[in-house]
Amino acid sequence: MPAQSPALTLIPYPTEAVLRPGQFTLDADTSLRFGDGAEPAAELLRTLLTPATGLPLRPSPDGQFTLALDSGLGELGEEGYALTVDPHAVLLRAAHPTGLLHGIQTVRQLLPPATLSADPQRVTRWPLPCADITDVPRHPWRGAMLDVARHFQPVSYVRRYVDLLALHKISVFHLHLTDDQGWRMPVAAHPKLTEIGGHRAESQRGPAGSGTYDGIPHGGAYTRGELTELVRYAAARGVTVVPEIEMPGHVRAALAAYPSLGNHPERTLDVWTRWGVCDTVLGVHDEVLDFCRGVLDEVMDVFPSPYIHLGGEECPTGEWTHSAAARERAAIEGLSGPEALHGWFLGKVGEHLVRNGRRPVGWAETGAELPAEFTVMTWRDPAHTLTAARRGHGVINAHHRATYLDYAQSDDPKEPQAQPGAVVDLRAVHAHDPVPEHADTEAAARVLGTQAQLWTEFVTTPAHIEYLTYPRLCALADRGWSGATDWTGFRSRLDGHTARLDALGVHHHP
Repeated sequence: MPAQSPALTLIPYPTEAVLRPGQFTLDADTSLRFGDGAEPAAELLRTLLTPATGLPLRPSPDGQFTLALDSGLGELGEEGYALTVDPHAVLLRAAHPTGLLHGIQTVRQLLPPATLSADPQRVTRWPLPCADITDVPRHPWRGAMLDVARHFQPVSYVRRYVDLLALHKISVFHLHLTDDQGWRMPVAAHPKLTEIGGHRAESQRGPAGSGTYDGIPHGGAYTRGELTELVRYAAARGVTVVPEIEMPGHVRAALAAYPSLGNHPERTLDVWTRWGVCDTVLGVHDEVLDFCRGVLDEVMDVFPSPYIHLGGEECPTGEWTHSAAARERAAIEGLSGPEALHGWFLGKVGEHLVRNGRRPVGWAETGAELPAEFTVMTWRDPAHTLTAARRGHGVINAHHRATYLDYAQSDDPKEPQAQPGAVVDLRAVHAHDPVPEHADTEAAARVLGTQAQLWTEFVTTPAHIEYLTYPRLCALADRGWSGATDWTGFRSRLDGHTARLDALGVHHHP
């Protein structure tokens, strides 16, 4: 557990941090010195500070603020950095460009909160406290998932979402692009996926708890150019975008667009207007496998992430059981029955990703239902994380009682509508250790980290997204980067950090 200085309200908290007397002052005369490979970091620093401060931060070989790549800092890994602030100079070093990007977010948090504002400030001199900081994350996967399939969000807001992730050193933006209720990514070979699958019609609202959605027609899809630019935008901030394309379940929107992909090709379906788990799934004939490979080829073209999420969970097998074609496929493949087509299907599409140098990710419980090459995202029970790790999978611990931000934050009746279920409060998120208790060294090493989820059945606006996300994501970011930190110390730091959220205009929980 890192020792915390009460004067440093940083979130996440650095591995080692010493606050010293004095301060460095950024003003109109402050210039940047940077060497080869540090140019993107210098550009990000200017991009983030100039709107509020107006400081030009010009490049200069004699600049007081130095950004440098240093191969001698290999022990800091890909994301670590070292920051030294003296009264007359600032030195930010890292072994990898991503480390410099994270260090810049620390500099932003050390400066007065007003520097985070989008509006010009009248202040001309900005104090940066003297400090020595060496910082390395505990876990490489510190993620946040946003479901834009159930309720679409414009790319302008998604970029803001990424900016807030970067401030908290969240490394993975998991973008949930397809589901029963909508398909948001264009696929050139299959234009109906967004033309039809990207829009759901009006639905008569059912009684409370019936599962019917709010009855309002809804639609939207991104262009390929928007997604490509989003990937670049996130990478410039040290965030990797991991796309999720659901299969073989949660595909009602795709089947509405292309009925031939289903188990009843003669059937006409609508984009689903209910929440929950739809019983319509992809067929298992060759046309479907070719479709999935083609879609994933376009996904890989747009998203360079080493990981591609295939969903995979909550796939009812009833349609396969009643389909003569599916039963025949199971027999030909030597499977025990139609239910085994689930793992077989994921193995087929997963192999395609592996052949192309990518790693498939799937939602699962213990991982037993996923092929060996899959990275497992466990969500139902903390014990499942340990089971999956012992089976040899890389694992992301996304336990729903600690990371599902669509659940209410308190039992206050004034809370906005949330996912029915138990309260997930700030302390539950902060207490969540991605590495299960009793994990041996080998299994613990396979736990890549943790991730927050925001499913959007009941979340329609950016303000609602941010209210549910913050400050709970601050707690997850702290745990994922810093490891276990003292609850009282975290709450004290969060009190200071709230001023930053306010400066950014984040509509956060009190």
